[in-house]
Amino acid sequence: MKIDIKNVGADKVGEMDLADSIFGVEARSDILHRVVTWQLAKRQAGTHATKTRSQVVGSGRKIVRQKGSGGARHGDKYATQFRGGGIPHGPKARSHAVSLNKKIRSLGLKMALSSKAQQGRLIVVDDMVLSDYKTKDAKAFMDRFGINSGLFLDVDFKKEFVASARNLVGVDLIPVAGANVYDILRRDFLVLSKAAAEKLEERLS
Repeated sequence: MKIDIKNVGADKVGEMDLADSIFGVEARSDILHRVVTWQLAKRQAGTHATKTRSQVVGSGRKIVRQKGSGGARHGDKYATQFRGGGIPHGPKARSHAVSLNKKIRSLGLKMALSSKAQQGRLIVVDDMVLSDYKTKDAKAFMDRFGINSGLFLDVDFKKEFVASARNLVGVDLIPVAGANVYDILRRDFLVLSKAAAEKLEERLS
């Protein structure tokens, strides 16, 4: 498929031929769902944990005598009904990761890229460069393309562009090496530099 290459002023400066095997794949919601589920599960730390009654450190002395208090027959103060006591059936440290075949992960990324291309929400620019460190310049750049929510991918972002765009709501800047299904799908537009598009084709071919 052919796509126009534009500059930061939204003027056409050339054309690029994108591989149909990467940007022209029919998107399947089940594949995309599996990849997003795998991705979100993988980034959970799984370090949450609570202590049971037997793990709470402290004295095991019986808090009241067995009989004659008029109250319940308690043992130590680490029973689950007491403040500071153990937690019954609490979470334990574990991995939340699910396994997913590498071919499915790669296919999911191709489908995410293709879905943006098929929706007409894939934009390729020759270079993401701004002349100054001003947020209004980045906002003007987005307005020229009609972008209110976008993911920007580049091989190496210029510091002026990063400083100008990082405070805008609905904007994500990710190096092309970190391109992933979740971040592509969560934004309305996908903006690639020409170098980033070539790098994606090299990575996924």
